[in-house]
Amino acid sequence: MLHGLPLAQDSGSSCPAMPWGLETASATHQGCVPCHGGNERGTTAEAAHAGMFGAADPSYPARWERGCGSCHRDQVDRMTSSQMFTNAGMVAQIQATWEGEAHGANFAAHSGATFRANGDTLTLRSVAELDHLSGELYRKFCARCHVGKQNDATDGSGHPAGCAACHFPFGPGAAYEGRDRTMRGKRRHSPTHAMQALPTMSACTRCHQRSGRIALSYQGLNDGNNALVPTRGGMPGPVPGSDDRSFTHIAADAHFLAGMECIDCHTSREVMGDGYSSERMKGQLEVACEDCHGDGTKRPRFVTAVREHEPPLRESRQYGYPLQSGARVALTSRGRPFSNVFARDESVMVALKRSGRLLRSPVVTGSAEHRIAGHDRMACSTCHSRTVTQCYGCHTTYDRRESSWDFVKDQETPGLFTEHEDVRKLYPFPLAVDGAGHVAPMTPGCQTFVTEVREDGVVTRDDAVAVFRGKPQLRFAPFFGHNTGTKAIGCAECHGDPTFVGFGQHAVEAGRIRPTLLCEKNSEKPLDGFLAMDAKGVTSHAAIARDGGRPLLPRELVRFFAVNLCLDCHASASDPIYRKRLDSRALDDTLHRRLLGAGR
Repeated sequence: MLHGLPLAQDSGSSCPAMPWGLETASATHQGCVPCHGGNERGTTAEAAHAGMFGAADPSYPARWERGCGSCHRDQVDRMTSSQMFTNAGMVAQIQATWEGEAHGANFAAHSGATFRANGDTLTLRSVAELDHLSGELYRKFCARCHVGKQNDATDGSGHPAGCAACHFPFGPGAAYEGRDRTMRGKRRHSPTHAMQALPTMSACTRCHQRSGRIALSYQGLNDGNNALVPTRGGMPGPVPGSDDRSFTHIAADAHFLAGMECIDCHTSREVMGDGYSSERMKGQLEVACEDCHGDGTKRPRFVTAVREHEPPLRESRQYGYPLQSGARVALTSRGRPFSNVFARDESVMVALKRSGRLLRSPVVTGSAEHRIAGHDRMACSTCHSRTVTQCYGCHTTYDRRESSWDFVKDQETPGLFTEHEDVRKLYPFPLAVDGAGHVAPMTPGCQTFVTEVREDGVVTRDDAVAVFRGKPQLRFAPFFGHNTGTKAIGCAECHGDPTFVGFGQHAVEAGRIRPTLLCEKNSEKPLDGFLAMDAKGVTSHAAIARDGGRPLLPRELVRFFAVNLCLDCHASASDPIYRKRLDSRALDDTLHRRLLGAGR
């Protein structure tokens, strides 16, 4: 006995077996010492606790080598190369927003030499060395929630560090709620000591509810203008959130309504990385809508998994529906197999990883709506997004007369950030060409106006716009809002509204499209758009912040609006004219001249 507790039944161990009813982590994670350190043969408290990792969890990155990494070397190596851990893409995006364009060194939450997928070395420097406002912003804002650091917030946004962020996530109050009476109610603990082998959606939500608000949009929640603007009757929204926010209800994503969690779409390679590094988040993404639904001309692709050590069969062993040898599994956009999407006869089936419930994925290949001539560049989200969160006019002040906590350097340093925004919208949303050549939804990315105050009170910048591609301009970036609907946006609704192609809120007047939500720094520029039109033509007032990204060109806008001539009579996608390219000369026959003349 030790402290009056029964000893674990192993070879001479003096450690108690799960004292006071504390839950076993899992069938393969027994006992205390393998995870928490210490001396299992110690016969006194002092001897038994010698070498323990301390009160913090053993998954904390500084203890990965001796904690989780002692057994899970492959997973730790993958995670340390992933965007979730390095945040290299996030830091680069902030640099581009605040400094114009960043060249040279690649900064990240953690420094070190990693490897790109082609084998080349990618050297990452610590963001602690980034002596610029963008480095300060990351260290004092973003790093608070970075998975490499424990976030002690107990209002719904906190999480433990490292592996525990997903596998031992905090509950709503960040307090233990399990069977162990001595631990019950203690904060900065997961609700139970039982490990979540499959991360819950609430674990994802605790982090992915800021910036693009994708975890909120997916579940059908919206926090409006920081949720500080009262809703009906002067009251806040009906759903409480973190940091005094509150949420209102909007239509949820179709996949959420079908019962799908985040892990049912996103592979472990996307979440934890695949062992390779990249400078941007794009380098880690591999799942696309077409993987399960196909596109207008091609069906989803499959490969047969036979050997038991192949990833689809090995990973699915812990799922509610394990795959069997010989399963025809779907391939991601990068040609790698899913572990829960497979073919059954001519159907595409999705197995929910936690419950094992099977869903049939509709395949759109060959359908009239997905074979419209001229739509071959359209991203699926262009037509099927119900909403896209758009934050316009983010005014950020950095005041060196005040100080705040640096979460990377772990110390109080001079400089305090405060911010407010002008307006937030959900719909309509602007479209432009993304870096891959698709027409896709765009959001401000980020639309920041910077004010900087020195220690002596001198204002060195006042609502300044960052220089991007050689001139001060606001930026928009491609974005998937995770608020998908089965019903697409109507053709007439899209083609008849200039907002969708980047003109923002507007008034159509003779010879021009006049913006009505104006940038306070320039009365000619729309705050919520990147295009303006007057008698001289169309002008772009903002940049699309991806290599190869751009607004629609004038000739493309002409074709976009010309479709309105046809939509009054040809409203159905099954109409044969939509299998042909737009030809304005076809309107020169007698019938169309008469119809168009009658409409004048």
